[in-house]
Amino acid sequence: MSNLPIFDVAGSAMNAQSVRLSTIASNLANANSVSGNPDEVFRAKQPVFSATPIDGNPALAGVRVDAVNDSTAQPLKRYEPGHPLADAEGYVYAPDIDPVAQMVDLISASRSYQANVEVFNSAKELAMATLNMGR
Repeated sequence: MSNLPIFDVAGSAMNAQSVRLSTIASNLANANSVSGNPDEVFRAKQPVFSATPIDGNPALAGVRVDAVNDSTAQPLKRYEPGHPLADAEGYVYAPDIDPVAQMVDLISASRSYQANVEVFNSAKELAMATLNMGR
């Protein structure tokens, strides 16, 4: 069954969505972290995807993760002179991460992953039904 292109397409999409889910989880886990130095602040991660042909067939394309880039957004500067990590001027720096936007992206990635699981399972059932026709 592994030589059927639909498994390659669904598998590559599931892998890409898994990377997307992991980067979102990392972003959410670090959304409230702070630093006393703007250069040491956590930077949100964003995967970069591209289409990749399957078995040299231009009609079939999977997806591949080309890179996971750090955000270029400037950290948020907050005046908190009592914070133990505050710099000499009393500022701490936090990542510019919008938890609501991250949750929307999480829901989208989760649904895409589930849709690809359904494609994979449907293709498997069809392949098994085809194999059982000769019995």
